[in-house]
Amino acid sequence: MSHECAAPKCNRVFRGLCDCCQQNLCLQHLNEHNSALISQLNPLTDEINALGDRLKTIDIDEIIGDCRRKLEQWRDYCHEEIEEIFERKCHEFDQLVNEKVSQQRERLNRLQVKMMEFIRAQEITCQDIDSLTTHIRALEKSLKNIEDTCFMIHTRPLLLNDHIIFIKKAHKHELDLTSLSLVCKTIDRPDGSFASLASNDRYLLIHQHPNLTILDREMKIVKQILWTNDAIYDMCWSSTLKKFIVIGGKIIFLIDENTMAIDNMKIPKDRYWQSCTCSETSLFLSTNEYTSSIVEFRLLPSIKLIKEWKYPLTCAQDEVISGTVYNDEKLALMIMSETEKSLRIELRHVKTLDRIWSLRLDIVCTQSIAFRCCSLTCDQWLVSDYETRRLLHITENGKVKKAITYNAIPYRANLFGHMLAISRNDGVNLHKL
Repeated sequence: MSHECAAPKCNRVFRGLCDCCQQNLCLQHLNEHNSALISQLNPLTDEINALGDRLKTIDIDEIIGDCRRKLEQWRDYCHEEIEEIFERKCHEFDQLVNEKVSQQRERLNRLQVKMMEFIRAQEITCQDIDSLTTHIRALEKSLKNIEDTCFMIHTRPLLLNDHIIFIKKAHKHELDLTSLSLVCKTIDRPDGSFASLASNDRYLLIHQHPNLTILDREMKIVKQILWTNDAIYDMCWSSTLKKFIVIGGKIIFLIDENTMAIDNMKIPKDRYWQSCTCSETSLFLSTNEYTSSIVEFRLLPSIKLIKEWKYPLTCAQDEVISGTVYNDEKLALMIMSETEKSLRIELRHVKTLDRIWSLRLDIVCTQSIAFRCCSLTCDQWLVSDYETRRLLHITENGKVKKAITYNAIPYRANLFGHMLAISRNDGVNLHKL
């Protein structure tokens, strides 16, 4: 049995067995081996300290901010729903009682008119007296019935528990559109329908000539209303107003998702608008003209113009901003050049409109139709290329990740929950993601 050190080229007698590597080492190499192991603690200590510093810088409010806003929106929405039901039922009570009182008031008026006729004529019979008395007693009885009326109110308790809201951890995942799934749902649209579409968590809004139509995720029609206004240039959803916003030339319309009531937004009607998008606090509009401007309106407590960005900050003299999309404190702009027939997408800071990146796309603009894009997860974007029937997937740093050939002309795209809605030339397709 050898008693030499296991270290290469060492002839010394081993003095001990290293427990971690099971080698017999001399005293020198045993110390060196121990020192080498201890030295590995330094970078590990640095990593632990770095993780500690990183942990200190984590902004909890920023991480939970979006989720908390969703909870607050849900709370406000529930409060509004309860208030609407309360007001509606109060109105029903008022209407019910007022109808009965109005009927008796009409009876009383007729009796008073009849009485005045007798007084003017100074002539009356016993039968007339009996008739008047009978009518008076009947009216008296009716009023007594109204005064003694008792309404029964049946209410059901709200079923509120922890299961009404489900919270789970989720990581933003990058969408892979390289193999876009087959169409899972579709709805056709007649000629004369405008291509714009917008969605919230529950519904998709489209124009289905001659109506504005709200669809659920099964592409079933939930509500419809006749659209008698001008052409629709763009539409978006405002979570703050809880309404869809529709651009019709000089007029901006607000569409209630529950009642489909259409209201005009109270802004000056001296400009033509091209596109719209909303943040949590503001509405951004681009003007339908060369050297387009971008105008910001505050949404609450009242809609008010607060800022306008103009040429040359927005675009060149021969260019028009055909599309705007807000996401995470940034604006994506689709900019078309009339001179070069070219198209580019730019990402700007929403506060200053400073450019983050710009990407010229391999598209030749031969038609006078606005190009649009939509936001995807992980700060990425999807451009609808109707010229060559493609969907262009753009990365967060302004690179073309993938050009996806589409089997129809894609005019608009919209992320609708876990699905992608594509507005084609004669309808709307839904793809699962």
